[in-house]
Amino acid sequence: MTTTMIPPLTTDGVASPPASTNSVAAQRRSVPAAILRYGLPPLISFVIAIGVWYAVSYLILSPARRFLLPPPHEVLIDSLLDPTHVGPMLDALVVTAKVSLVGFLFAALIGVTIGVVMSRGSFLERAIYPWAVVLQVIPVLAIVPLIGLWFGYGMVARTIVCVIIAIFPIIANTHFGLVSVDKGAHELFTLGKASMFQRLTKLEFPSALPSMMTGFRTASGLVVVGAIIGDMFFAKGQPGIGTLLDIYRARLQSDDLIAAIVLASLFGILVFGIFGVLNAMVNRRR
Repeated sequence: MTTTMIPPLTTDGVASPPASTNSVAAQRRSVPAAILRYGLPPLISFVIAIGVWYAVSYLILSPARRFLLPPPHEVLIDSLLDPTHVGPMLDALVVTAKVSLVGFLFAALIGVTIGVVMSRGSFLERAIYPWAVVLQVIPVLAIVPLIGLWFGYGMVARTIVCVIIAIFPIIANTHFGLVSVDKGAHELFTLGKASMFQRLTKLEFPSALPSMMTGFRTASGLVVVGAIIGDMFFAKGQPGIGTLLDIYRARLQSDDLIAAIVLASLFGILVFGIFGVLNAMVNRRR
C-alpha cells in the first residue's frame, strides 16, 4: 500500500509550493537585487565622473585651452575608436603586459622564497625583514638611474622595477601565513616524523595559501604600475604603454594621452580582478 504525500495547505486552503521551488524563486529574485546592490553604485559614480569631466571641459576651460582636457566623446571618437591611434596603444599594452607577467613571476618566486627563509627562525626574520622594508619604502624613481646604469635601458631594467615594487606584499603575506600555522598541526607532523620538506609542502603552504593569495593580489596591481614606470624611463626596445604616455605628454596630445591612461587602467583592473577571483576561489575551497 502506497501513500501519497499531500502538500501543506496555506491559510486560505491552497497548497503551498515545495520548498525547492521556493528556494529557486528566491534565487531568481536575488539576482536582480544583487545586480542593483553591487552594480548600481559604480554606475552612478561613473555617470557623475563623466558629468564632472564634461563640466570641466566646457564650463571651466576656455575653447583655446580645451585641448588640455578634451570632452569624453572626443577621446572616444578620435582615439579609442580610431584604429590609427588605438592600434599602437594596444601593441604597446601587449609589451607592458609581457613585462608585468615576467616581473610578477620573478617577484612571486623571489618573494615566496624569502618568506619561507624568514619563517625558519626569528634570527633570519630579524636579519632579512629590514631589507624587505627598505625595498618597500625606497623611492623607485631615485634608483632608476642606477638600475639603468647597471642593467641597461631595456626589458631587463623594466622587469627589475616591477620586482622591486611588487615583491614586499608577497614576502610579508607569505611569512605571515607560514608562521600562523596551528601549533597542534605542527605537533602532529612532529609525531609522524615528517621531514622539513613534507612539513612545508603538506602543512605550511596549504595553510598559508589564503594569506599568500592576498599578497599575490596586491602585487598584481603593483606590478602593472612598475611596468608602466619602467616603460617611461627605459625606452630601449619595443615601446610599452608608459613610453607612449611620455610621448603623448611631450607632444600635448591630450586625447591620446587620456585614451592610453584609460587602456592602462582597464588592464590593471583586469589583472587585479583575476587575482581577486582566484583569491575568492581559494578561500571558498577552504
